[in-house]
Amino acid sequence: MRKKSILLIDDEETILASLGHVLRNNGYEVFTSANGKDGLDILNKNRPALIITDLMLDGMSGIDVFKEAKKIQPDIMVMIITGFGELNSAIEALQLGALDYLLKPVRNKELVLRIDKCFERWEMQLKIKVFENIVPICSTCRSIRDDTNSEHGEGDWMSIEEYLSKNSDMQCSHGICPNCYEKSMKELNDLT
Repeated sequence: MRKKSILLIDDEETILASLGHVLRNNGYEVFTSANGKDGLDILNKNRPALIITDLMLDGMSGIDVFKEAKKIQPDIMVMIITGFGELNSAIEALQLGALDYLLKPVRNKELVLRIDKCFERWEMQLKIKVFENIVPICSTCRSIRDDTNSEHGEGDWMSIEEYLSKNSDMQCSHGICPNCYEKSMKELNDLT
C-alpha cells in the first residue's frame, strides 16, 4: 500500500524540519514547503492526501492555501496550525471545511494522533464513495434501482433499458448473445 502522504507548509524552517522528521518517523511520506505558492506547486505534482499549513504565512495565508488547494484537489484534507491569537481564523477555516486545527506549540503525540484520525476519516470517505457508486441490480428480474435524485437506497426500480436511456447517451436494441442462443436452441431440440 502506498504511504499516506502529507504536505507540510510553514515559513519557519525549524518547524518544517522538526515536524517533518516526526511525521516521517511515523511512516508518512512528507513534502515540505516554506510558502503557500510553492506548496500549491507541490500539491499539483504529488497529490498528497493531507495538507498541514500554518495559518500565518508570508505572501499567502493558510486560509488562501486551503481555498486554492480545494480548487486543485477537492477531496484534499486540510489541517491548520495556528497561534492562540489567530484562533478566530482557525475557526473560520473549520467553517470552510478544514478537518482540524492545532495550536502552537504543536505537541508531537497530539499531532500524530490527529493525523491518524484524519486518515481514518479519509479512508472511511473513500469506502463510502465506492459503495455509493454501486448500482443495485435485482438478481431475479434484473431491474436497476436509480438513486440519482433521491436518498441512497430510496430510488425507483426500472428496467436496464430505462436506466441506460435515462442516465447515458446509449440506446438499447434487443438481441441474443451466442451462449443464450445455443441454450435456447438446445432447449427447443430437447422438447422435440
